Amino acid sequence: MYTDYMEMYKNARIVEEKDTSAGEKIKVWPRTLCEYIEKKMSIFTLKTYILDPEKIENVNELPQATDYDMECSEAKPLEKLICVDMIEAQRGFYDPETTIKSNENRSLSGQLINYYNKHLDPEKLPTIEDINVLKAMENARKAFDVNLSEKFKDSIEELENLGYPGINNPTIKIESKVNATDTLKHESAVQYEIPENSNEEHYHLPEQYNGLGYQNLISMVFRLISFRDDWMQVGKFNKGIDSKNIEPIHLVLIEEPEAHLHMQVQQVFIKHAYKVLTENSFLKENPNFCTQLIISTHSSHIVKEVDFSDLRYFKRLNLSEKNTIPTTTVINLSDVFGDKENETNKFVTRYLQTTHCDIFFADALILVEGTAENMLIPHFIRNKYPKLNQMYVTILEINGRHSHRLRPLIEKIGLTTLVITDIDAVSKEGYHCHTEPKRNENILTTNYTITNWLVGKNVLDDLIALNSEQKIKTHNDDENTFSIRVAYQIPIQVKYKGKMEEAIPSTFEDSLIYTNFKLFCNETEKDGVIYDIQKTINNCQDFKQLHTSIYNKTRNNFQKAEFALDLIFAKDPHELEVPNYIKEGLEWLENELQKHEKLIEGE
Repeated sequence: MYTDYMEMYKNARIVEEKDTSAGEKIKVWPRTLCEYIEKKMSIFTLKTYILDPEKIENVNELPQATDYDMECSEAKPLEKLICVDMIEAQRGFYDPETTIKSNENRSLSGQLINYYNKHLDPEKLPTIEDINVLKAMENARKAFDVNLSEKFKDSIEELENLGYPGINNPTIKIESKVNATDTLKHESAVQYEIPENSNEEHYHLPEQYNGLGYQNLISMVFRLISFRDDWMQVGKFNKGIDSKNIEPIHLVLIEEPEAHLHMQVQQVFIKHAYKVLTENSFLKENPNFCTQLIISTHSSHIVKEVDFSDLRYFKRLNLSEKNTIPTTTVINLSDVFGDKENETNKFVTRYLQTTHCDIFFADALILVEGTAENMLIPHFIRNKYPKLNQMYVTILEINGRHSHRLRPLIEKIGLTTLVITDIDAVSKEGYHCHTEPKRNENILTTNYTITNWLVGKNVLDDLIALNSEQKIKTHNDDENTFSIRVAYQIPIQVKYKGKMEEAIPSTFEDSLIYTNFKLFCNETEKDGVIYDIQKTINNCQDFKQLHTSIYNKTRNNFQKAEFALDLIFAKDPHELEVPNYIKEGLEWLENELQKHEKLIEGE
């Protein structure tokens, strides 16, 4: 193979060199070994080997060396072991113009016909329970035949008067065949019943007039029922010519079940899908027969209903010197936080399941301290960072002392992350009580994310002296390179009563006030949180008093959510300046994602 490839490759390069024509030069096949193999797949054959458990000394050293005598002669050796069923993402539904080409019946009525033929048809190997149905069908056929004979009598006699059928030709006799399957073969076989107010009459809508969401849910659930009963050979299936041994493993694959499903319906489906597949008395009594369900999804609403132990994450490996093409690797999340009884595991699982699982589908993650940040940072991104706004960035609100609990997950899936947190200043003497941040007064931080995860320092003077690069932690392992950056409050220059002053904020709210100081001074509102800030600014005698007053106001019973809502209501987002520490963080995140984008584009 390699000799053939090299011969063709060299010939292609010679042809390119001899091309003296004007215009852009073309690349002649094969340009790479991959291109060659793509067209020459027929030179490969698929072989199966039966492994010998006696030769396995260490499971980590698999795959096992295979001898020729271990080769399996059966063409499909797994056929009797695994029953595979699949629901594809493109389901088509009731669309007469659908371009989907498949042997499967897409409409619910089509699925009913298949199920009826396999499991319920009374004419297939009838039992005593089918006798009444068969009698009713035969009586209906005879009554219909009598009616047909009467209706066609004059027409047939007219034909006979013309000399047909003659002496030796057969006479015409009309007989019908009543088949229960035929009664399902029409567009309105499946209808949706809508009750009227009187509860006496009901309106009926054909299948195609129901919303795609409900069609999809009903269709998928019914297909799961059909998969289960086909595998278990329920009803007539196990008595006909299709009868076979039951495979011990039933593998069901569902591709993106969220297509055409509202989020509430997605959650209903994922909660009940596996239960539907295993609702069989034989399966409950025979544990050696196992159903495995694999779902691929982009829906956070589906993910949040699933235990971490059941999740497998496709981790993107960014382009780098080690990874010359973008690929993925599968991450098992079952042990990312330790065992299920681990406190961190409990916290993160509960937290993500009660908020969002968008983290698994994001290009980057922003962790924020509180409600105000969660409300206003999306406005900042939308109005100030157009490139970042085009990317899939998810924002999770989590208190600063808990954000580090997401560390194992973030590092496991290799997600570029910006942690926006508060400085949480305390004095050395009163370590457990927050204090107003000031320089040169032995002020410390108690924020675990800063001290133990991303920076490793706890003295305020040291922290505010760090440059932007010193707030970044880069992970460079064998598979991937990604970075996490922390953003906490840093000094802001404020002009107060004609003099430039340094403000050291301690929360998002006071940072926003100092950053937009002129705007707050000129505020025209007469009530609300913004008006209270303006009164505080106007009532102070000097900047030291102002600094202490704003610190106390934003710390003690401050309505942070109301503050954010007042700003959103009263101010155009373009008017607000982004606090400097958040600005630095968002600029870093935008540049970081653009770097990855350029690598993918080959720039």
